Amino acid sequence: MSAALPLLALLEQEPAHGYTLKQRYDDRFARSRPLAFGQVYAALSRFERKGWAEVTEVEVVDGPERKRYRITPDGVEQVTAWVYAPQQPPEFAMSNLYTRVSVALTSGRSADDVLDQQRVQHLARMRELTSQRKHADVAEQLAITYELAHLDADLRWIEEAGTRLEELR
Repeated sequence: MSAALPLLALLEQEPAHGYTLKQRYDDRFARSRPLAFGQVYAALSRFERKGWAEVTEVEVVDGPERKRYRITPDGVEQVTAWVYAPQQPPEFAMSNLYTRVSVALTSGRSADDVLDQQRVQHLARMRELTSQRKHADVAEQLAITYELAHLDADLRWIEEAGTRLEELR
């Protein structure tokens, strides 16, 4: 997923400086992989060129200018179109887990060991997320529930793969 339109959507909530926008993005959407400042400022420049955002004020403090941006009506239309556009599901067969199991099988390594070790990691992550969910706000609860559902699906695949490997022996 590109970071651009979620950044623009954050501007819809309230005008912000690039630094503030990056913090909000990282808190909401990039918990494990923070966004680079360069991406934020490149996106803001692009929004301005396309007429999706505009500078509302420029503060001159010690250091570089700080521009505050707000979304324009055209920007709101872009966010609306993006939010409602259905996305093609990703090809899960090319996931890291599937790839590692396949390499183990084709190279004579133990696919069972790969599955067992991954199961342990998934279960640990699920316990961590379940604990976090107790104190999370609504948006964080949705993110946690989404991740838990994917971990659960992976665990079901791990179990099925283990069963199939056993049947093939």
